[in-house]
Order: sequence, then C-alpha cells, then structure tokens
Amino acid sequence: MTSAVLSERTAELRGFREVQRLAYECAEAVAAQLRPGVTEREAARMQRRWLHGRGVRDWFHLPFAWFGDRTAFAGFRIPLQFFPTDRRLEAGMPFILDMAPIHNGFTADIGYSGCLGPHPLHDRLLGDLRAHRELILREVRERRSLREVYEDVDGLMVRQGYANRHRAYPFGVIAHKVDRVGPRRWTPTLFGFGTRSLKGLASDALRGHREGWSPLWSPYRFSDHPPQPGLWAVEPHLGFRGTGAKFEEILVVTDSKDPEQSAFWLDDDLPHVRRWTEEETV
Repeated sequence: MTSAVLSERTAELRGFREVQRLAYECAEAVAAQLRPGVTEREAARMQRRWLHGRGVRDWFHLPFAWFGDRTAFAGFRIPLQFFPTDRRLEAGMPFILDMAPIHNGFTADIGYSGCLGPHPLHDRLLGDLRAHRELILREVRERRSLREVYEDVDGLMVRQGYANRHRAYPFGVIAHKVDRVGPRRWTPTLFGFGTRSLKGLASDALRGHREGWSPLWSPYRFSDHPPQPGLWAVEPHLGFRGTGAKFEEILVVTDSKDPEQSAFWLDDDLPHVRRWTEEETV
C-alpha cells in the first residue's frame, strides 16, 4: 500500500470515527436527560435536535427509541413497530437509543443501551455482550462466512440463556454495510431512512448479487460468503423476558493478510467498551 493510499484510508476512517463518536456523544447526552414520563417519540426528537444542532442534515436512518419490553422487540411482527411510540419511560425501565447520522458524507449507525435506575438483569445483559464483540472480531479475522459467524453468535446467545432479538429486524440482519455519501445540506427520508443511503444499499445489493456477496449480514444463504472488505455496522441484540440490550458500532474489514489489520473495530473508546474496562478494574 502506497503512502498516498494509506493516508487517504487513514483520513477516511477518521471521518467515520468522528461521526460515530458524535452519535455516541448524542446518545449519552440524551440518556442523561431522560426522566420518567418521557415518551419514545420525545426521546427520538431529542436525539434529532441534538445532532441537528451540530450540523447533521442527512441520515442513514432517523433516530429510534425503545423503552421497557420494546427493548426486546416484544411482539414485533412488522417494520412499522420499530418506529417510536407514545410509550412512556418509567423508573427502573431499560431503554435503547439508536441513530444513524451522516455528517460531512460519513455515516454512523449506533445503538446505546441504558436503564433509568438500577436493573441487575440489564447489567448482566450489557456485560455478556462483550463476548459477542470478541467472537465476531475473531471469526471475521478467520474469514469465516458471515452466515457462519451469525450462527456462532446465535449459539453463544443460547449458551448464555438469551434470545436473539436482532433476528426481528428485516431479513434478520445482525449487520449491514455503510459507505460514504456526497455531502448535501439536506436529503429526504422514506419510511425513516435517508433516500440516498437506501439507494446506495440497493446499489451494493445489485453489485453483490452479481459478484456473490450481500451488504446484509443475515442467517440466510445470501450471506454464505466471507466478509466483504468495507465498513459494517454490527449490532448483536440480546433479549431475556422482556428486557433487551445491544451495542451497534462499525467493524472495519480489509483485504490485508495481516490478521490484526484484516478486521478491527473502528473505535475502542465507546461507552460499552469503557464500561467493560471499568468493570475489570473494580
């Protein structure tokens, strides 16, 4: 790799890292403002306003918020059920904030799990997500097929005693590719998703179909291929009796022969990672 190519790649990853950190900063700021009585719709608006105030005008998807048993997608059958509702937050209730802003052409898609007060089960779910982050990175570096990695995540959840809740997403995806888009002042949305991002995902799907890969990481045959180089927004989601927790962050996959450079998490300075590190020192 030439120095010019390396410099360009470093600058590009810095752009994705900055918008991902911006999104997590938003999640932490909004989480700190949540109080009993706040609705999911209000929490979603709070995320949107916070990001708008920092220059975000485009979205992979608009912000979501899920409270209580909706963090485990309880009873979800159709995509419209993912949209924020008038469900009100209560003391001791878990919540998830999920947003996918685009800033300066760089995309992030993050998920932040929290709870309004002590909740031992939720703490356990958050702690047990660490093993999934480690498993996914290890097996992607081993160049297992995406479908096989998905099945191994499923198996780990079963051993931990949890239900797979990312399977509730369309196509059961645990991840999807993200890319750069040309910067614009404003882009319309369709069913909560940015139209340019949907167009890009559709373009990737058509190209992948011709070349034998998919931009969607699912349990189905179309994901039965090694990881495609690029950036993947990964979101393992655990559920147990009406309580759910997940993280979502970008995994970088390259064509490098060096295992450590062939795949790596874009950023290790994120709330869930810091939480695990702090728990080690207690």
